Amino acid sequence: MRVVQFSIRRPVTVTMFFVAIAVFGFVSYDQLALNLLPEISYPTLTIRTRYEAAAPAEIESLISKPVENAVSVVNNVVRVSSVSKPEVSDVILEFSWNTQMDFASLDVREKLDLVQLPLDADKPILLRYDPSTDPIMRVSVTGSPRLAAIRYQCEEFVRPEVESIAGVAAVRVTGGLEEEIQVEFDEQRLEVLDISIQELTSRLSDENINLTGGTLRDGEAKYLVRTLNEFQTVEEINEIVVALRNGAPVRLKDIGRAYMGYKEREIVTRLNGEESVEIAVFKAADANTVSVAQLVRSQLETLEKDYEGKRDPLKFEVVLDQSRFIKRSIDEVLQTAIIGGILATIVLFLFLRSLKSTLIIALSIPISVVATFFLMYLSSVSLNIMSLSGLALGVGMLVDNSIVVLESIYRYHKAGLGVREAADKGASEVGHAVVASTMTTICVFAPIVFVEGIAGQLFADQALTVTFSLGASLLVAIMLIPMLSSLGGKKKEKVATQKPQAPTRSKLVLPYMFLLKIALKARLVAVGLALLCFAGAMWLLSGLGSELIPEISQGEFLVDYELPPGTPLEETSVRLEEVEEIIDPLEGISSYYTIVGSGNQTGVSAVEEREHIGQTLVRLEPGVLHQAEALVIEDLRGRVLGVPAVKFKFSRPTLFSFKTPIEVVLQGYNLNALKLQADRVKSELEEVDGLRDLKASTEGGNPEVHVRFDRRKLAVYGLNVSQAANLVRNKVQGDIATEFNEGDRKIDIRVRVREQDRRSLENLRNLALNLPSGGSVHLSTVAEVSLEEGPVEIRRIGPQRDAVISANLVGRDLQSVVSDIRNTLRSLQLPSDFSAYVSGQSEEREVAFESMQFAILLAVFLVYLVMASQFESLVQPFIIMFTIPFGLIGVAATLVLTQQIINVVVLIGVVVLSGIVVNNSIVLIDYTNQLRHQGMSKFEAVQEACAVRIRTILMTTATTVLGLLPMALSWGEGAELRVPLAITVIGGLFVATLLTLVLIPVLYTLIVREKTA
Repeated sequence: MRVVQFSIRRPVTVTMFFVAIAVFGFVSYDQLALNLLPEISYPTLTIRTRYEAAAPAEIESLISKPVENAVSVVNNVVRVSSVSKPEVSDVILEFSWNTQMDFASLDVREKLDLVQLPLDADKPILLRYDPSTDPIMRVSVTGSPRLAAIRYQCEEFVRPEVESIAGVAAVRVTGGLEEEIQVEFDEQRLEVLDISIQELTSRLSDENINLTGGTLRDGEAKYLVRTLNEFQTVEEINEIVVALRNGAPVRLKDIGRAYMGYKEREIVTRLNGEESVEIAVFKAADANTVSVAQLVRSQLETLEKDYEGKRDPLKFEVVLDQSRFIKRSIDEVLQTAIIGGILATIVLFLFLRSLKSTLIIALSIPISVVATFFLMYLSSVSLNIMSLSGLALGVGMLVDNSIVVLESIYRYHKAGLGVREAADKGASEVGHAVVASTMTTICVFAPIVFVEGIAGQLFADQALTVTFSLGASLLVAIMLIPMLSSLGGKKKEKVATQKPQAPTRSKLVLPYMFLLKIALKARLVAVGLALLCFAGAMWLLSGLGSELIPEISQGEFLVDYELPPGTPLEETSVRLEEVEEIIDPLEGISSYYTIVGSGNQTGVSAVEEREHIGQTLVRLEPGVLHQAEALVIEDLRGRVLGVPAVKFKFSRPTLFSFKTPIEVVLQGYNLNALKLQADRVKSELEEVDGLRDLKASTEGGNPEVHVRFDRRKLAVYGLNVSQAANLVRNKVQGDIATEFNEGDRKIDIRVRVREQDRRSLENLRNLALNLPSGGSVHLSTVAEVSLEEGPVEIRRIGPQRDAVISANLVGRDLQSVVSDIRNTLRSLQLPSDFSAYVSGQSEEREVAFESMQFAILLAVFLVYLVMASQFESLVQPFIIMFTIPFGLIGVAATLVLTQQIINVVVLIGVVVLSGIVVNNSIVLIDYTNQLRHQGMSKFEAVQEACAVRIRTILMTTATTVLGLLPMALSWGEGAELRVPLAITVIGGLFVATLLTLVLIPVLYTLIVREKTA
């Protein structure tokens, strides 16, 4: 090969080339972003619209339906669904996976601009679901009993300091108390004095104003005239004259009072039972998670020292930090890669028994790895779990090419050639085979681009990393290895007079040759046994369950709570304190952080906020992972069942799929009938083994006060429905009249009637409605006021309303449970206008599995193309490709022995395996063809090739298997994503190697004709 000859003639040039690669690689490594996951873009958009004080039915009719109709015509939309909850509408658009989401967002915004929504509704906002948009840190702030002071300092001082850090995109402050000036009036005094609440609101707004009065010239001086009449103190507000009655002024303090209070609390946060304020830190899209988290921690330490000794000291406690899991996971991957490389080097030395040869081959590992960093930087691939797993996966394979080349060089040198001539002939002899075997491994990753769903995005970085590392190892094998092997030789050397012979054969060759001769004599029996083993493997694989992606243990888990709808925040907080008392004494728990009034993500990239829900993040002691974590969850699940009227759902922080493992969608229009059927389906699903934390979206009811006006009576009193409804809203909910300026802060001034005048249903009936002609009338005179129960939420998929029954999985695989659920649904006799189907992760699993199966077939096809080109034959590649399906024998055996479930990670392992297992066969058949060209018969050539290549085959297999062994045995963070992949490749490669050494020679002699050379 010309590349080999060039490398031997120009050793300095080659050395400088690889030195440059090393330098650029080290520089690139420092520039690479360090993230938990590759950049994942879910093709989902959520349109969130808030409409204060609106019930789900009004939200559906006034907001959700118009928005759905407007955006359903956007290009590439595959499904439109909506969730209408009190005060909030979420319309979810699901696009096909190849959609450019930036352009889709623009298209959606254009359609939204044409929608006519109620004037009081907020402007719709677009939300994207992306794990990278979650906060990378959540910090609990305590230190002072004055929660309002902590909230104020976090808003005014801490947030600007943290937001100024490079890489921080935004900081969100929640919890604690927010100051608000409350202006409350006595309803009876308002009625007696005939003062409407609109008059009060307008009066306060008119009295709190600063205006420019123009300019004034006095001689040569020019003055700016300003009228300064904004409120300076709360007492000043109490002295405002709001009306005149019989010539006497009525001051605000005569009919009510203004005081500095707090906004109605929406969220309560507690760390280990102590109430706190939360700071959530969001990073910029291109920022390094680990470095940003380190900078934030450093800044918080500085701020904590600055506030020591002050009236309201601040104490910061990081309750969630993505960088911790990222760093531990990355360190674990790097550790497995280093150990794998060391084991591979030790195996090389044991086979070669030469320190020089071992060092020459071992050089290919660090050089290939460093070159990979440079290529990753050029391709904008970050250092994450998947890319580094690809690097760890490739470590054992990096030396394969170098082993084949050096072994060939070694044989020629032992035959009497000088080192330069041996390097040239040996490397050139196997050069084409090495290129072909590398190309077969690389080309199997090309079909990854066709994999749809989360799997395609997740494994793209891994595919690129393996491709880069193998490409670099190929350069090392055909350039650096021949150059290093030729050093020390003379330019003119003696040419060998004899053919190269294998070095002294080990004792292993003799029993192998004996076995091979038996197999060649009973070729059909050997093929039959292999087919029998393959059939058994297929049977074993069919009995294994399947899932989408393994659930990753992160040393922490979430407990979501739900109380009956309508439960006030204070009652929810008290109930969750009971749960905290259960959590506190449990062993293995490091800390727990509770949020009252907020729940887990609902698949729309934003946190759900309702008074009757809550969530606890439980952090475990270091080292409590996997099974130990599952035991803690099960123990806690059993203990919290005793807390009355609280429903629980356990989960782990989501990294990939945002859907619940099990979701059964029940469709029908009538809400009452839908609730009835959903309860029925849920009760049937409770009998399915493996389901936990079942929850129906229709459970419970949202208590509502229905006010139905009598239009005839309103007309008699000179009112219309709109006027009357606004009067009720202003008195009950209140209205922001104006703002109170305190320094740089603006504090809302809310006007409404006293709490005791709006506390009960009877109070509401007695509310006075001011008449245009003067006087007032009670609400009960012109309206029917009743207590009803409305839906908690109204879900829709397309034009159909639906209910969702969700559940978690414990102790069973996804496929088996879904099969049981479908059988259960078939046995149910649902009404004719109702239908039910299984959704959730099972849908994503089916999409991923279908595309993965296509990718595997396409990978096998590409492998065939490469080999057909290498051998210039259409038949011989089929012989080699027999190792791919027979490699599944080892896959099935290892999956069963290690109790693994088939998932996307295993299928990726099969893709990788299909490119690796053919390498040994390529080297074997390539050398067999060379011997036949030299005049040997078919059987002689096969046996000689096997005897010569067995050491090379065993060395490459051993280095790959031992390189992957640390990954297969890893037990740290993120192991769930690495172990199935490593086990799949190890098991398949081990069995495929045995088949290569026996079955491939048998098939070669059966299929290839004697005259074929």
